Amino acid sequence: MTSSAPPPVPLSGERKFASTRWSIVVAAGAPDAPDRHAALATLCQTYWYPVYAFIRRRGASAADAQDLTQEFFAVLLEKDYVRLADRERGRFRTFLLTAVTRFLTKQRERDNAAKRGGGRTMLSLDLAHSEERYRLEPVEHWTPERLFERRWALTLLDRVVAQLGERYAKQGKQELFERIKGVLTGALSADENAELASQLGLSEGTLKVAVHRLRRRYRDLLKQEIAETVADPGETADELDYLLAAVRGGT
Repeated sequence: MTSSAPPPVPLSGERKFASTRWSIVVAAGAPDAPDRHAALATLCQTYWYPVYAFIRRRGASAADAQDLTQEFFAVLLEKDYVRLADRERGRFRTFLLTAVTRFLTKQRERDNAAKRGGGRTMLSLDLAHSEERYRLEPVEHWTPERLFERRWALTLLDRVVAQLGERYAKQGKQELFERIKGVLTGALSADENAELASQLGLSEGTLKVAVHRLRRRYRDLLKQEIAETVADPGETADELDYLLAAVRGGT
């Protein structure tokens, strides 16, 4: 990465921001609206990797993709481009993909000698392991757009599982969660219930109840997480269907 850019620093107040709803960002037209910048920054820090994967699949080297990802989010926040978001299609996923596509087009038009990131305060993105993750992506014939959509969906699902794990840990049930979370991905089948129940010292009936509760909490958290990225709560169900199709490779 270029050495001229200042080191990434966390944005002040981002940990204190309780809601990251995209509707807050879209609805608040004034640049100085309370919580608007914090909401957008939190969303960007959560969903930066789909942008990195998109840029890499467009042909950028790993180092250039890291630089461009940082630059894109810095510009996104600095120039207040969210004011241009189409509220009729107010999904953060759609907005972000459109914005980064336009950014790359403009980037090509710039003077190649211009230094990236000069003097900007960069988002604290975990870019150190970005290329390790990218090497695990699907085969090369996937388009940048398709890869973006799939990675967006998987990022969201991973976030939900992590939140569930934190909740179970706070309740002193971390081992139970680690042993049964496979039901969420299909890695744990119903045929394994008897053996697992025995290992956990539970009856099969108790284990079934625990699995049912986990799935219900997972669905509820997933819907909440999706609601954070759409301007209209009525879009949540459609967005959920779309993202599950993206995970399956159907988009």
